[in-house]
Amino acid sequence: MIVVSERVKRACREVGALAWLDGLPAALAELEERWSLVLGAPFDDGEATASWVAPATRADGTGAVLKLGVPHMEAEHELDGLRLWDGDGTALLLDADRTLNALLLERCTPGTPLRALPEPEQDLVVAGLLRRLWRVPPEAHPFRPLAEMTAYWTCSLAGSGQWADPGLAREGLRLFEELPRNAAERVLLATDLHAGNVLRAEREPWLAIDPKPFVGDPAYDATQHLLNCERLRETPVPLVERVADLLGLDRERVRLWTFARLAAESWFGDDMLPVARALAP
Repeated sequence: MIVVSERVKRACREVGALAWLDGLPAALAELEERWSLVLGAPFDDGEATASWVAPATRADGTGAVLKLGVPHMEAEHELDGLRLWDGDGTALLLDADRTLNALLLERCTPGTPLRALPEPEQDLVVAGLLRRLWRVPPEAHPFRPLAEMTAYWTCSLAGSGQWADPGLAREGLRLFEELPRNAAERVLLATDLHAGNVLRAEREPWLAIDPKPFVGDPAYDATQHLLNCERLRETPVPLVERVADLLGLDRERVRLWTFARLAAESWFGDDMLPVARALAP
């Protein structure tokens, strides 16, 4: 019997991927046979919200991780990004099946999430990884521009009507359109790198997992870590400046991106409004 967490089931309902969910048992059986895997129980640590992920043992006895992702817009090119990075800062891609949206990945052992460290130490690790991941992709690449993701968000958010401060939200949506357009530099981004998506490993001290690659402004890539920091509530401006400096980025652009996300993405909650206002243009 295949165990699927309620979080993954909810994600399937939200993105209209119930057919993927129905086909999961057959997909797992096919991959177990084709890749000669023995699968363990799926991870249920609260991190995997849009994928089915489990430890696997290969025919030669080495450990791996099998991941089948719920099809959704942001993660469409995870496979391509992992191939391009080739383990340089990320978990290695060992095998893949694009049709089944399946990845066989290096097992990060012991796999302790970076969030186990104090936040100031997290800053250093995240900054070091991001600076390694940013690179100009080859001319013939599949990656979409960051503007495509922000336009998708704008379309999703514009009709929500759930904002406590509509004026701030409108400014955030305006920046979603403006910032990708006027970026001075465009590189391959992870877009979802935070302390929950960085694991302790053997091959390197820390490796990134679950990238959602787009090409665009590197200042955007600072936001996911910032939005997961408790210090953002207490000292938003100094924290943004610290992370921008560690990344070698323009402080103002990191501040504007962080504000835009806080202002426009209503699910951060009303308690984050003071933070958005402190970072507002």
